Amino acid sequence: MFLARVYVTLKPAVNDPQGLTVMGGLHSMGYETVADVRIGKYLEIRVDTENRDQAESDVAGMCDRLLANPVIENYSFTLERVE
Repeated sequence: MFLARVYVTLKPAVNDPQGLTVMGGLHSMGYETVADVRIGKYLEIRVDTENRDQAESDVAGMCDRLLANPVIENYSFTLERVE
């Protein structure tokens, strides 16, 4: 079994209104050193296979087809064997 840790982020050219709101809130709290905030998604998915290549292929397919919008988002993931 593998644990996939998936990170989905907006592409750099895409506006991030949530990130701007969080940055404004941080500035109003006195954290003036914050230069930028980008909001993304983090997912943990357990894949029940012993084949690392199959797990990697499955997770990439999940990201391409459902978890990330390839027009505006990038994704990356790591795989860790778990019991």
